[in-house]
Amino acid sequence: MAMTSILNADDIKKALDAFSAADSFDHYKFFEMVGLKAKSAEDVKKAFLVLDADNSGFIEEEELKFVLKGFAKDGRDLTDKETKAFLNAADKDGDGKIGVDEFTALVKE
Repeated sequence: MAMTSILNADDIKKALDAFSAADSFDHYKFFEMVGLKAKSAEDVKKAFLVLDADNSGFIEEEELKFVLKGFAKDGRDLTDKETKAFLNAADKDGDGKIGVDEFTALVKE
């Protein structure tokens, strides 16, 4: 499944452009700009499944680095600093990875 089947391609492009500079990524603003915040819990879960590249049921730190590529192939890689901040914001149980419930909660914050 492609992210464009869940979200508007123009919104995705605008959001990726807004955070194209290294260390500029803000997950709160990004989820709002791509329209994910306004989507149903079911659509947020679909987005999670797209980002869970290895289908483990979790988004691990290594997958987080490439999260923007999950929205569009030309998305940039997150820096180590951005990846750690994203993980720390979402990983409420401290297991070092993001489950679907943690992801949904983060998107809806």
